[in-house]
Amino acid sequence: MFFAKKLCGKDFFRYICGRKEAIYSYLLSNNDIFKTLLKTLSIMNKTDLTNAIAAKAGLTKADAKKALDATIDAISEALKAGDKIALIGFGTFAVAERPARQGVNPQTGQAIQIAAKKLVKFKAGAELDASVQ
Repeated sequence: MFFAKKLCGKDFFRYICGRKEAIYSYLLSNNDIFKTLLKTLSIMNKTDLTNAIAAKAGLTKADAKKALDATIDAISEALKAGDKIALIGFGTFAVAERPARQGVNPQTGQAIQIAAKKLVKFKAGAELDASVQ
């Protein structure tokens, strides 16, 4: 059980399994089901993305990492400046402002003021949307 908690995170694993020891035991005893569960929960991280870029572009991993870091920095700086970034076929990054508003503290029921803030929005392009379908 420690192995499964370590891979998925204890709270997430409990949520998935409904906090029932019988399901824990079943998943851990049947490796095929557990491996399938882990595959459905897979997330590509920055290292995985760097490796994929290196493989597809024929670059070294170090060069791919530099390229990815430079791209992320350029996008971040443009968004900080308030620019909109449109990558035709992929999508559009933009900054949207959420105005200040009234909210309710769920624990006390008291009205609270929620401050205004800026959000980064991404809208997928038509080609990306079609490729996912």
